[in-house]
Amino acid sequence: MATDKTGLVVTAHPGDFVWRAGGAIALHAARGYRMKIVCLSFGERGESQWAWKKGDVSLAEVKAQRRDEAERAAATLGAEIEFFDAGDYPLHPTPAMLDRLVDIYRDLKPAFVLTHSLEDPYNVDHPEATRFAQEARIIAQAAGHKPSPDLAYSAPPVFLFEPHQPEQCNYKPNVILNIDEVWEIKRKAFEVLAAQKHLWEYYTRVALNRGVQGGRNSGKAMTYGEAYQRIFPEIVEVLA
Repeated sequence: MATDKTGLVVTAHPGDFVWRAGGAIALHAARGYRMKIVCLSFGERGESQWAWKKGDVSLAEVKAQRRDEAERAAATLGAEIEFFDAGDYPLHPTPAMLDRLVDIYRDLKPAFVLTHSLEDPYNVDHPEATRFAQEARIIAQAAGHKPSPDLAYSAPPVFLFEPHQPEQCNYKPNVILNIDEVWEIKRKAFEVLAAQKHLWEYYTRVALNRGVQGGRNSGKAMTYGEAYQRIFPEIVEVLA
């Protein structure tokens, strides 16, 4: 049964939720949140060069390999995962997929949503996933969409996780999450993605850099962090 202790991740490809939001997923799962990942594709074209370079492989076989990796990575982080199979390179969600995501918003009632940056000149699948997540969030608020007198829903805050090259994506993080207590879990999820081993140390360095920034901005010691950009105002009673 859905509770207010839930979080939703809308990701274009399997690797994205591991590199960019694995700490947040694991941290909230450890604190009793039901974490659900909606993975729009299997990354069967853009994230799977290693499979295609082998030759003599079918699209179905690559999808199956990536599904297995994504399921194991999600389980490592303590999350459930649902695949939409929208394809990638290019990513094209369908109206039926939009309808399903709206239902997920309403049923899950997430306390927050994590998704991609608004811009990414290197990967158009990423902002398309964000656009799709935002569209579903908006429609879920509409009383006239599948109207029901019992509908109770409030739109959750949305946090954008860090793109691979933030300076090229107009990405300006305003939240740094301390992920020290779950870093080893996130690192284990890295290791599920064995074909992308070249990114393990890269994203370790990213986490260390954000940890330094988090410590400097908070005055509290931390080693590993994840950066997020909140795109709707936070409503507060006082400023401190």
